[in-house]
Amino acid sequence: MITEVSAKSYLMQITDLSQEQNITPFFRLGFRPFFTFGAAFSIVALLIWSLTLSGKINLNLYGGGTVWHAHEMIFGFVCAIIVGFLLTAVQTWTGQRAINGKPLMMLVLLWLAGRFVMAFPDILGNATSALIDIAFLPFAAICLALPIIKSGNKRNLFFVPLLLVFTLTNALMHLAINGTSTINVTSSTYIAVMLVTLLMSIMSGRVTPMFTANGTQTSKVSPLKWLEYTTNGSLMLIVACYLVHPFFAVSDFILAVLFLISGITQMFRWLRWKPWITLYVPLLWSLHSALFFIWIGLLALSLGHFVEALPLNHIWHLLTVGGMGGLILAMISRVSLGHTGQKLQPAKIMSFAFVLIFFSAVLRVLGPWLMPEHYSFFINFSVICWLGAYGIFTIIYGPMLLKPRQDGHPG
Repeated sequence: MITEVSAKSYLMQITDLSQEQNITPFFRLGFRPFFTFGAAFSIVALLIWSLTLSGKINLNLYGGGTVWHAHEMIFGFVCAIIVGFLLTAVQTWTGQRAINGKPLMMLVLLWLAGRFVMAFPDILGNATSALIDIAFLPFAAICLALPIIKSGNKRNLFFVPLLLVFTLTNALMHLAINGTSTINVTSSTYIAVMLVTLLMSIMSGRVTPMFTANGTQTSKVSPLKWLEYTTNGSLMLIVACYLVHPFFAVSDFILAVLFLISGITQMFRWLRWKPWITLYVPLLWSLHSALFFIWIGLLALSLGHFVEALPLNHIWHLLTVGGMGGLILAMISRVSLGHTGQKLQPAKIMSFAFVLIFFSAVLRVLGPWLMPEHYSFFINFSVICWLGAYGIFTIIYGPMLLKPRQDGHPG
């Protein structure tokens, strides 16, 4: 794994600064537009969903309000951040120039077109709208694959087929929404959530020990191969179970055991990284807080498959709001600082944003479960916390993502 310091020298070696200056800063690297638009879109999407749920607005959203909410938060918001991260990291991994300028702008416009047709499917119809939405990830995969193949960087080639699996899952969800698939909308949503969880597990395994060591001036914790294989392998098996479930019924017991193994190994790995030493470093404790939601969410899902009384529909939000929402906010806050030439010291108000995501997850899961009579109150309060967290990010980081690097380097 290339360090944050050496990444800057890599950029200098592979980028002509005079050519870089001819590119609008916003389209010099993938993280800039996708982090900006992704974060802002999560605010808009949750606001629309909340207003739809409460009956304040009446839009004919693709698949209906609840399905649109699930689809857009995964394939709109989360996938935008994933693509932005990968199309930025690939330049560091390979030493090859990543997509930038007009090609990057076209990819962003394709993503934006997907968000528009999902919100207003009546304009082009469901079939055309689905094709526009599905097209984004394959094109992103091609943009990721080209520098990897050119450099011969086999270690990171894994992410290309992973984006294609995301594409397949998105297509399955569209087919389910339109009643032409044996996999229903719920199962396709679970597949998507577990794919994101797998990606978060892989990436956190790569970067968390290094980030923690650098940020706390302590020794880096070396990975245990058996632990990494078990942690990520159990997640892969869960994805496989949901994929084959319509054809070969997978018992709740098997799923419960797999979730249990995954949760325990995630917890053990998290404890090995010593999260308690990060409490005075916001960019670190926010990361470890999100990882906490991942393993606690997996364990809760295991228990939910053992005990029918537990509300799985609420428990899943430990992974989505706390895990995904928290990890994304922590990572884009760090990556944006590093790749815009800033010191890795976020504005103090970002600590409040990280806390808001924590409360958003807790309120979303525990409130409707323990006090279902106040369902709307807790949902809206959770949404407000999310809006506050990502609103703070957008306000603080938006200007720096629009400007050239502060240190004058390319990127």
